[in-house]
Amino acid sequence: MDSLSQMALGAAVSIAVFRRRQPLWQSAVLGAIAGTLPDLDVLLQFDDPISEMTRHRAESHGLFYLTLACWPLAWLWRKISGTQASFRRCWWALFAVLITHPLLDTLTIYGTQLAQPFSDRPFGTGSVFVIDPLYTVPLLLGLIVTLQRQRLRSNDWMLGLSTLYLGFGLLAQLHVKNLVLAQLPAGTSPEAVLVTATPFNTLVWQVIVLDPDHYREGFYALADSGKPVVWRHWPRDQTLLRQSQHNQYIAQLTRFSHGFVVLTATPDALLLADLRMGLAPNYSFHFAFRRSADASLQPPCQLSSAVQIGQALRWLYQRASGQQTTDFFNPQINTAAALKELAQQPCKEDVR
Repeated sequence: MDSLSQMALGAAVSIAVFRRRQPLWQSAVLGAIAGTLPDLDVLLQFDDPISEMTRHRAESHGLFYLTLACWPLAWLWRKISGTQASFRRCWWALFAVLITHPLLDTLTIYGTQLAQPFSDRPFGTGSVFVIDPLYTVPLLLGLIVTLQRQRLRSNDWMLGLSTLYLGFGLLAQLHVKNLVLAQLPAGTSPEAVLVTATPFNTLVWQVIVLDPDHYREGFYALADSGKPVVWRHWPRDQTLLRQSQHNQYIAQLTRFSHGFVVLTATPDALLLADLRMGLAPNYSFHFAFRRSADASLQPPCQLSSAVQIGQALRWLYQRASGQQTTDFFNPQINTAAALKELAQQPCKEDVR
């Protein structure tokens, strides 16, 4: 999740483990710093944007490496802080802070490689968005009251409340997936169905259904109370995708996204999109392989997103209240025109 959420979680967990064995502000500072350490991998540089994407949340989020890091970090904390807490208490506090970071990330859809170095399989449920105020704000309130009034109970209650919210997200996701599966026409057998939380909430859910020659994209709000999902259909050329798996970048993203990708051919480029994040055709991770003069493919570049944030937020609010509006999500969109316009978008590095 975002850095603020990870820092707040780390501080709350640290206070919960140390209790009063050291000043509460010391526990909060340690937890906030340690809680954001795994995300320092964003400072690593790679030669291409697909590697930058798939190598984030890798070794620095591996449970094995983080467990090993607890020993030197616990020793260092006791050395520089003058804490009266035992080495064992420091170790357990750091362990709890470091481990909860990737576990929280796993609840987002991005992909967290928990099993490094034994496996690079990315895990992600998609039951919470990477930024969700309903998760983060209770943690912050609990920390503020705890530090101001020196009341551990406030931190404990808010930490428990935020954890219950994560549980609610998992249950809501399961409910929506079962409802969507029940709505699919009889006799259809989709290759895969993905249900993910939309930005900043767990009330509206995005649904992706992979069929052999196309994929469907729709949204379901908990306030819809069983109403049918409105779908948009987009072409999906699986033959082209299979034939392109010799390209290391295409194969890399296909594996990282568990097959939730779409590859589209245009006269000037191949367009590769991760379907799990964003909205067609402006996905958060959309890459172009431009064609050179000899028709060979150039290395990938990431396309700029063209989402109108204000319009999207208004639409989310309307959908969360149960309104079936198409102000932002238009099922009648011209897919061919949209893909043609997308192919003409500049790469991110070209607009910096």
